[in-house]
Amino acid sequence: MKYLCEQLQITYPIIQGGMGNISNAILTAAVSEAGGLGTIGCGTMPPEEVEKIILETKKRTSKPFALNIAITVTPFVRELVELVIKHNIPVVSLSAGNPAPIIPILQEHGIKAIVVVASVKHAQKAEAAGADVLVAEGYEAAGINSNLELTTFTLIPQIVQSVEIPVLAAGGVGDGRGLAAAWMLGASGVQIGTRFIATKEAPFHDAYKQKLVQASDTDTVIVGRSVGRVRRMLKVPYANKMADMEKQGMTLEQYNEMTSEKQHVMGAVLGDLENGFVNSGQVAGLISHIPSVKELIHSMMEEARIQIDQSAKELEALKVD
Repeated sequence: MKYLCEQLQITYPIIQGGMGNISNAILTAAVSEAGGLGTIGCGTMPPEEVEKIILETKKRTSKPFALNIAITVTPFVRELVELVIKHNIPVVSLSAGNPAPIIPILQEHGIKAIVVVASVKHAQKAEAAGADVLVAEGYEAAGINSNLELTTFTLIPQIVQSVEIPVLAAGGVGDGRGLAAAWMLGASGVQIGTRFIATKEAPFHDAYKQKLVQASDTDTVIVGRSVGRVRRMLKVPYANKMADMEKQGMTLEQYNEMTSEKQHVMGAVLGDLENGFVNSGQVAGLISHIPSVKELIHSMMEEARIQIDQSAKELEALKVD
């Protein structure tokens, strides 16, 4: 944990997941200011739009933040890497594609590479390619997921025992108990996304936040399996319409049209849940209030400490030899 924080120059081992085209400077800076690692998710945004967010984030915080590049999603990989170098961004997270050609470029400029993986095989390849940190993301997570559908609870210990570099747990983590569980599974910290949506600073529509607060344990849905895609959304009218269409037979072209970043922005930013979708992990069922980012991170750290102390006392009481 300490090694991870030193590597990423952060106070707490909590990083923000990339959020595609709904990424913004306000939330990114708030996470970094609170001691975590804020992240700008590039999604399909053109480089000039990403650069505006980078510059605004720098105005809001002097602390480190990361840029997430979804390799097979964006057509601007080379330009985004150039932006990272130009603006001295210390950390890049790479997802949705092969990171091997990109990592050496980052290393040449002293930039840390975090790679998002969903299996032991992917983790070992990323480590061999030079990744500094891994994010092992389980099927509980929001948005685009691996079609392998491995759960966080099983994925983390298998990856941890298969690599030497630090591993962050993602998918299903939204409070201190989840953070404590990730540590017990061998992870050095966590990456969270959905829980950061329901915070005071997050500039998303209140309809989105309130849906998260009201969500039960079964209020997310997977769409896209039938066309070889896996995406987890919150159950809102648009997602329900997609699920019904899929049952009747959906083409990949239809799926791509309905899950474009235009519909993502429409749902998350504009609050139009009839014509746009909102991503959500299964952790939504744990969300009951909307704290500030600082309150959330600090409460997670304190709750994790309390949970571990309590468990240690209970274990001691069992007098295990």
